[in-house]
Amino acid sequence: MPARAPDTEILHPDAQGVARACALLRAGALVALPTETVYGLAGDARNARAIAAIYAAKGRPALNPLIVHVATLEDAEALALFCDGARTCARAFCPGPLTLVVPLRAGHGLAEAVTAGLPSVALRVPAHPLAQQVLAGFGGPLAAPSANPSGRISPTRAAHVMAGLSGRIAAVLDGGDCPVGLESTILGFDAGRPVLLRAGGVDVAALAEVLGEMPAMRDAGSKITAPGQLAAHYAPRAPLRLGVTQPEPGEIWIGFGPDCTGAALTLSERGDLAEAAMRLFAVLHQADETGRPIAVAPVPETGLGLAINDRLRRAAAPRPL
Repeated sequence: MPARAPDTEILHPDAQGVARACALLRAGALVALPTETVYGLAGDARNARAIAAIYAAKGRPALNPLIVHVATLEDAEALALFCDGARTCARAFCPGPLTLVVPLRAGHGLAEAVTAGLPSVALRVPAHPLAQQVLAGFGGPLAAPSANPSGRISPTRAAHVMAGLSGRIAAVLDGGDCPVGLESTILGFDAGRPVLLRAGGVDVAALAEVLGEMPAMRDAGSKITAPGQLAAHYAPRAPLRLGVTQPEPGEIWIGFGPDCTGAALTLSERGDLAEAAMRLFAVLHQADETGRPIAVAPVPETGLGLAINDRLRRAAAPRPL
């Protein structure tokens, strides 16, 4: 557990708040920022001390690399080598909830721990206006994994960040609820062929349409090559059961669709996958606060349902001792 820092500041989403965030980041401090996906815990990606502080604040395993956020595609290409497929996807989906894993350029200047010693880097251009303002004001790349203790439910509002990291980081820039609410899709390339490393905010079918082929699926047993690949992740403190149509006594039931009339909480009453993705982590936080075991209704394995079910399965996975 890292030493407790001074009280974490809450920064308003205005010019003064953005300026304060940039000043803290330049000083090597950590600031939680809203993106369209989830809140990210930002630190200077070139500053080894700042990167070490991210791992310490989150309790994150050192083998788990970080996503680096940049303001533009040009900034991304200054750090890494893009194949044709990566560039095509970047032009179609950046800025937005897509992360590309690409080989590092010589002289990239990133701290070694950002990539966990790998020869590649995960890069994203966020679309959220506050994230863009901070990146422009800071003037450099920011490492920004989700702003929560490692393995726990990702934060989609400032209160979630404070619940997990208050006193461990310098500040939170409060931008309200994240509009996508689900982490980015992560796409890598093997000899120029696309490989889906993590399902997320960009639908795989949309990627396939742009690429002209369906990305291959990452082998679940392969070594970690990108962020967000730990088998047990996004977990509430309470036990979690999936595919539940009839909850057991004492469980709090999270529904999906109009048939779950007895559910205490719902991802989407009308069965809308985009709404379910946006609400997923907030609803899991709300259920976890009850202290009761959690049961989740079935969610279709189509479109954004692939990413939703990926997060739910890892949230329900056995946790390392």
